[in-house]
Amino acid sequence: MTQIEKAHYFASLHKAGDPLILYNIWDAGSAQVIEKAGANALATGSWSVAAAQGYADGEALPLDFLVQIAARIAASVDVPLSIDFEGGYGVATDVLVRNVARIIETGAIGINFEDQVVGGEGLHPPDVQANRIEAARLTGEHAHMPLFINARTDLFLKEKDVTKHASLMPQAKSRAKLYQQAGANGYFVPGLVDQSLIAEMCASTDLPVNVLKKDTSPSLAQLAAAGVARISYGPCPYFAAMEDLKNRFMGLA
Repeated sequence: MTQIEKAHYFASLHKAGDPLILYNIWDAGSAQVIEKAGANALATGSWSVAAAQGYADGEALPLDFLVQIAARIAASVDVPLSIDFEGGYGVATDVLVRNVARIIETGAIGINFEDQVVGGEGLHPPDVQANRIEAARLTGEHAHMPLFINARTDLFLKEKDVTKHASLMPQAKSRAKLYQQAGANGYFVPGLVDQSLIAEMCASTDLPVNVLKKDTSPSLAQLAAAGVARISYGPCPYFAAMEDLKNRFMGLA
């Protein structure tokens, strides 16, 4: 498949009730393992990619290094690849345009793009984030690439008290509407784990809804029943791999 064909195929995999499962990878080696295991698409996790290179999450991994890693992964697999691009390594739209163009040039077909202020406090105002999403979309159009923009809101991750998540739903729905109007292709709500609220979110937007699978999350079947179209595992695969590596070494003693 060409890059454009991969992008269209990736978008087609987002089906409410029959979600795309993304067991997030961090380098070419892990990407090839998951592809050979049967994955029809791949996505990186920013925490894992950074940790695998000895960096902290939060855009501490240099952009040049991220681009190099993304290009190597894309060249090593045949399935579509989405890159966790955090906040795009910049706030101003002109910076985002340059940075998103570099990700497209790696061969990737999508980005995860969050609304938290990386390295700062809180979230970008909804209209500001919508403008940033629009800049990313226009960059894809300029490159003649149907870039899949998975717009992530950190509303629920920022609020650790899950009993307060219901009160955040109006804000989350409002952001989803604005992000869709700006050109987002998906809506990521990490931290939201209540099945009824997830179902409510799915019913409130035309965007494919992406959730982060945690130990406290509903089962895959329950998430599918709620209308979820994409399920990510974030850094959990990396944690599991590193724990296994440690235990295997300790077992040598």
